[in-house]
Amino acid sequence: MQSQTSLLSEFDLIQRFFKTQSELMLANNPGSVKLGIGDDCALLKTDAAEELAITSDMLISGRHFFPDANPKWLGWKALAVNLSDLAAMGAKPVGFTLALALSEPNPAWLEAFSKGLFAIANAYSCSLIGGDTTAGPLNICITAFGVIRKEKAIRRSGAIEGDDIWVSGTVGDARLTLAALRHEIALSKEDLTLIEARMHQPTPRVNLGLALRELANSALDISDGLLGDLKHILKQSSKDAEIFLDRIPKSSTLLKQSQVIQNQCAASGGDDYELCFTAPSGKRDVIAKISADLNLPLTQIGSIKSMQHSAPEIHILDKDGKALSSQEANLLLKSFDHFA
Repeated sequence: MQSQTSLLSEFDLIQRFFKTQSELMLANNPGSVKLGIGDDCALLKTDAAEELAITSDMLISGRHFFPDANPKWLGWKALAVNLSDLAAMGAKPVGFTLALALSEPNPAWLEAFSKGLFAIANAYSCSLIGGDTTAGPLNICITAFGVIRKEKAIRRSGAIEGDDIWVSGTVGDARLTLAALRHEIALSKEDLTLIEARMHQPTPRVNLGLALRELANSALDISDGLLGDLKHILKQSSKDAEIFLDRIPKSSTLLKQSQVIQNQCAASGGDDYELCFTAPSGKRDVIAKISADLNLPLTQIGSIKSMQHSAPEIHILDKDGKALSSQEANLLLKSFDHFA
């Protein structure tokens, strides 16, 4: 007798877990999508005054998530990391494609995965418009599309000397969660419950990105570590930065840890998907209002400086304004390396 799993063809899988829900989304909120799943290509309507922002992220079992990861959480996160990229450029999400490799088309796993995926897709009105499935080691690749008015994208290359450097929310909880799951540190069940969603179900700061379009000079999302990611802004803007270590925002759970763990998680831990952005110092009141309107903490952690040498540098200061030693600073400037 054939199992339920063996009866699922590629097209059955797509129809049952993805196409029907995608069509329902498009019926309720067509937006910029002219044609979704079912043809050789999806069609997006473009406006002469807009540009299309495109981003793609791949999540691989054993590399980016545990092999036994909750599939509902995984569905959420797979799209969240792409929406976070759109947010960093101030783009409004409109649609995404999904390429999915599975060792076997397990209906229970697919049911949970699609629930998580469509929960966040509906939350941000971002429709599934196509993709592919195949047999193979578990691999999830999403390409997301967003729209933004011409010449209004927030780029990494726009930081200006004198800009404030800002961070949304808090950082470090995703890395702290990973440390607890790897048994590198001991966290109580209560503390782990408080922070584990930061790793498994991050919140893309889409609304913040939209609010910053006329305000921020540069921005990126924090995926590989705050200071390591900030270096990308500095490199593309040819600038240095000065960072006050004690200003980096941390959760109450992270603040229970030793100072060393706090600093390492907050400064160089990845997977936070908060936004780091720069803006003129004269815009602090405007940023404070955005923070209040979105009910989202925005913290000024330093400033952009002119580049003093051939390569950009981050000068990390302690609570007394004293520069950390090069050895201390180097430990905090490491970020996640996808090939290490």
